[in-house]
Amino acid sequence: MGVSISPELRAFIVGVVEERLKELRVSRDEFERLRVAVEESVKAIRELAEAQRRTEERIEELAAAQKGTEERIGGLAEAQRKTEERVSYLEDAVTKLAEAQRRTEEHVTRLGKAVMELAEAQRRSEERISRLEAAVERLADAQRRSEDRLTRLEAAVEKLTDAIDVLRVEVGRLSEAVGFGLEDLARDFLPCRLREEGIIVERLERRHFVVDGAEVEINLYGEGTMRGEAIVVVGEAKSRIYGRDVARHASIAQKIEGIVGRRAVKLMFGFAIHPSAREEAKKLDVKLYTAYRT
Repeated sequence: MGVSISPELRAFIVGVVEERLKELRVSRDEFERLRVAVEESVKAIRELAEAQRRTEERIEELAAAQKGTEERIGGLAEAQRKTEERVSYLEDAVTKLAEAQRRTEEHVTRLGKAVMELAEAQRRSEERISRLEAAVERLADAQRRSEDRLTRLEAAVEKLTDAIDVLRVEVGRLSEAVGFGLEDLARDFLPCRLREEGIIVERLERRHFVVDGAEVEINLYGEGTMRGEAIVVVGEAKSRIYGRDVARHASIAQKIEGIVGRRAVKLMFGFAIHPSAREEAKKLDVKLYTAYRT
């Protein structure tokens, strides 16, 4: 494949040669040398043209490559844009995750603190439970001992109750015997003593009255006179006389006075008279007598 020389280049070369010939008046040898030089110049020019062609082809290739590069760069730019968008999205997501992580860590910190507080509370509860268990065990032991003692006490109380029942029967019998003995003594003693005070009564006996809907026994009752006035004697024989006994008897005697329609001489007869009975007797006009003169 030959190398084409443009007309301009050819004209330039011919002009150069002709001018050279004119100026130098070359000889044949010089012409030969000139021819060789021209051929070498032509060869060099052809080589330059070939190089130029290859350069142009290379430039075309480079242009094509440049176009591909530009296309790739455009694709890379688009990819870069998308990458930047994804990076922005990822950065936003990472920021949100970091915030969520921070909140999670705060929550975990609070939970950890709460767990520690619960653990401490649990420890204190276990200590209290241990103390309570020990206290319950001591109470159970004390309860057991108390039950043992209570069992023994119940047995002792039962024995004591039996003994008291026996004693009550015996005391009842003794009281009845003393009471009857005291009443008999009063019936023999009081008429004479009352006569000394101007109260005439033939005898003293038991009499029953209904007072406030209930039957009341008067164990020293008699009818008589005092300085010409009809009276009744309302008395009670009691081994030991206290203030409350005097008050109770005075109240009953006053009601009997209303029942019989006569003035009642209120009196009590006993073996022992408490000071409270004497004080109450003065206030309520109740005569007190003993088996011995005072």
